[in-house]
Amino acid sequence: MTSPVLVLLDHAADGALRPSAAELVTLARPLAGDGGVLGAWVGDGPGPDALAVLAAHGVAAVHVVRPDADPALSAVTAEAVTAVLAATGAGLVLIPSTFEGKEVAAHLAASTGAGVVTDADGVQLEDGVPVASKTVLAGTWTTRCSVVGAPAVVTVKANAVPAEPVAAPREPVVVEHELTVSPAARRVELVERTERAPSDRPDLSGAQVVVVGGRGTEGDFGPIEELADLLGAAVGATQAATDEGWIAKEAQIGQTGVTVTPRLYIGAGVSGAVHHRGGMQAAGTIVAVNSDPDAPIFEIADFGVVGDLFTVLPQATAELRRLLG
Repeated sequence: MTSPVLVLLDHAADGALRPSAAELVTLARPLAGDGGVLGAWVGDGPGPDALAVLAAHGVAAVHVVRPDADPALSAVTAEAVTAVLAATGAGLVLIPSTFEGKEVAAHLAASTGAGVVTDADGVQLEDGVPVASKTVLAGTWTTRCSVVGAPAVVTVKANAVPAEPVAAPREPVVVEHELTVSPAARRVELVERTERAPSDRPDLSGAQVVVVGGRGTEGDFGPIEELADLLGAAVGATQAATDEGWIAKEAQIGQTGVTVTPRLYIGAGVSGAVHHRGGMQAAGTIVAVNSDPDAPIFEIADFGVVGDLFTVLPQATAELRRLLG
């Protein structure tokens, strides 16, 4: 492949780059042709700090697309990426494997005929063809998926590649684009956005105490977070919970997520499927709360409570708060 590689640069509303940007740029560098690694920035342009990070990791040019519609909508972002593809001729697009990123990839597939691989943990070139690696079937199989059509679109999981700076960074060229969004992309209207408050919780992978929610939470992580904050714990989740979009993918524990070895693991509404157990069963003490007495999590739990987590966890939190004064 001799064409450039395009990376969708995920950033917060305040313009701060998310960690996935440097990771994907690092992955893209050995795959890029003469055009190098290009970044697609949708919304207001990057500030000096973001440009410095991109320069340090080898981005040749940043294409800033300012659409005349809300860039938080995946259809709008997809049209912005399509515009950059048309302008640059990139043959491979790397996108963070978030829920929003996978929606963008789906829109790109529909509008451009691109071949898409999601949740990849690596990409290589073989005879000029992008080949993505990914695990399937609860992590029991590792597959390799080649994308023979152009453009190829691959969504890559967080932490799949460690970010590595280049030896001789150069400031990227900034190319401005104005975009008139199609009526189709305007069919969805974002009426409200609530930003999650910054968290002082410890990093999930190195936390001493982890409180985890699963499908049994039915999307309400309130009791999980309240207990975690009282214990100074990290909050984790099962794949079922992250797939539903109830919590960020970065919280997923298991064979296809983060592996944790805390001194104390508390799982509420967690069934104990094998792919989740593979990422937590080395914990020092395992406490499980589940309304199903036959849940597999009880097979490895040191202490189990058969009950409704929305009753058990608030009671436990209240009692711990009393004991802690």
